[in-house]
Amino acid sequence: MINWQDRISLDPKILVGKPVIKGTRLAVEFIIDLLANGWKESEILHNYPKLTPEDIQACLGYASSLMKSERVYPNTALQDGLNAAYL
Repeated sequence: MINWQDRISLDPKILVGKPVIKGTRLAVEFIIDLLANGWKESEILHNYPKLTPEDIQACLGYASSLMKSERVYPNTALQDGLNAAYL
């Protein structure tokens, strides 16, 4: 398993602190967006030859880590208001 911390950096001087692949100005967000839009890993690697498959896995690992740490707090007041509006 790839340790994303080895390949992803956060530096306020690079892209205003957005997480990027170390040694590049390619944001994790950009790579995840390419994947979400149907790009295959091979296409990304072809278009960005400095990247490695491990860099792409690190982006996915970073995104997964964020999702796991995300906390969701349901807004019951909003839900109650919407339910009352439809009664």
